[in-house]
Amino acid sequence: MSSTMYVTEAGFNKLRAELDHLKKHRRLEVAERLHNAIDDGADVLENAEYEAAMNEQAFVEGRISELEVMLSLVKIVESKNNNNGIVDIGSAVTIQEEDFDPEVYEVVGMAESDTDSGKISHDSPLGRALMQHKAGDTVTVKAPAGSFDVKILKVE
Repeated sequence: MSSTMYVTEAGFNKLRAELDHLKKHRRLEVAERLHNAIDDGADVLENAEYEAAMNEQAFVEGRISELEVMLSLVKIVESKNNNNGIVDIGSAVTIQEEDFDPEVYEVVGMAESDTDSGKISHDSPLGRALMQHKAGDTVTVKAPAGSFDVKILKVE
């Protein structure tokens, strides 16, 4: 990771909250688990609970490091509120693929993309196709499974 990471203010706050939680709570919980596993008196090398706690500690510390790097690279983007009607990071976009119901997505940075919540990365195939277009445009999405066209119905 060596370039700017674009996130909305809500995405930044979510990343910051995750980092705070890991540092203030999860780290302490894992340390307590490790302490308890050692206190159980079993041979540490054959103690499954100790091994599991060590693995969890490695995960927590790795995620803390990852979040710290991400947050150091963050550029917060403003929500667009349909200022210019052009799709950009922070835009809510209503699209329709032929013979399907309309769908609404929020275009966000990679760090906060979550397709289950309707948040797509500006760097995903759909996000890339939508960027810098406006309502009424039809764009071609070049996806791994093949290309398809979507019509942009609304940009907010």
